Amino acid sequence: MQIKSPHDKIFKETFSNVDVAKDFIIHFLPPSIRNTIDVNSIQPQKDSFISHNLQEYFSDLLFQTKIHQKPAYVYFLFEHKSYHDYYTALQLLRYMVEVWETKRDNTEENKLPIIVPIVLYHGDTDWYADTSFHYLLEGYKSLPPDLHKYVPDYEFFLYDVSDFKDEDVQLNVFLRIILLVFRDIRKNDIQVVLNTIYLAIDYLRKMQNQRTATEYLETLFYYIFRVQHHLTKKQYYDIMKHIENTYQEGSELAMNLAEIFRNEGKEEGRVEGKAEALADTAIRLITKFVAPPSKDIKKKIYEKEISTLETIIDHIDELETIEDVKQYLK
Repeated sequence: MQIKSPHDKIFKETFSNVDVAKDFIIHFLPPSIRNTIDVNSIQPQKDSFISHNLQEYFSDLLFQTKIHQKPAYVYFLFEHKSYHDYYTALQLLRYMVEVWETKRDNTEENKLPIIVPIVLYHGDTDWYADTSFHYLLEGYKSLPPDLHKYVPDYEFFLYDVSDFKDEDVQLNVFLRIILLVFRDIRKNDIQVVLNTIYLAIDYLRKMQNQRTATEYLETLFYYIFRVQHHLTKKQYYDIMKHIENTYQEGSELAMNLAEIFRNEGKEEGRVEGKAEALADTAIRLITKFVAPPSKDIKKKIYEKEISTLETIIDHIDELETIEDVKQYLK
């Protein structure tokens, strides 16, 4: 069974809103870059360049715009692994080449458009790799300067959502909510998670367009139910009771959310069955090819997402010590 990533659903529903993309560019890109992009001309494109087998880990959105009055693109790559991928710069380059090839094959222009690459990182560990492609190239820094110009290189803009501070009251409400939720949803402190959920509910309640707000609230709760596994049933129903008491059409909305909760509970049961099987496999392979894991490590393995378990299994031949294993469990 193909499990559609909940990260992908909420990311695309939020960032495909042109006002959200504009606000991100205006508030988070460096002024030298932001001021060259014509944000008023931004339009989302339907193309996606993520391969099928990587859709569990990445999402992308392409926006057409203008830079210096010339056609250009802003490409958002959202990395939602629990840890960051060392080869993101290589994958991003591949996607940009696909964008260029698509434009080459569908236009009579003999020039390729500028692409501004942006990576949003949503992981449990700090990003430690460089954002320049040449960082991946062995011996690049020791090359003579005259040789650098013959070696492909580029740099992407990185935004780590863990750095987000909810201070700018002018920020688009949907952008504000998604950055808050991405920052906090997988934290171990449940009170922090609950505070963020209630804050998001309050932001949406204050919107003038309540139809749009309630639609987004349902998307938000679909995401929360699929990603946050430590909230209790009582905590979920307390949240729904709060919505029922504070929203104009709270009773109907609470009923819809309760239905989502029941349906996602059934789906989670099926997913947990797969997750447990993958955890068993990961522990067996680690024991066989690395070393017997401790009880604490086994416990952490059983708590991990399907995507992380699959990655451990896929990279088992690269793991040499238990410390290598621990890098996936942070």
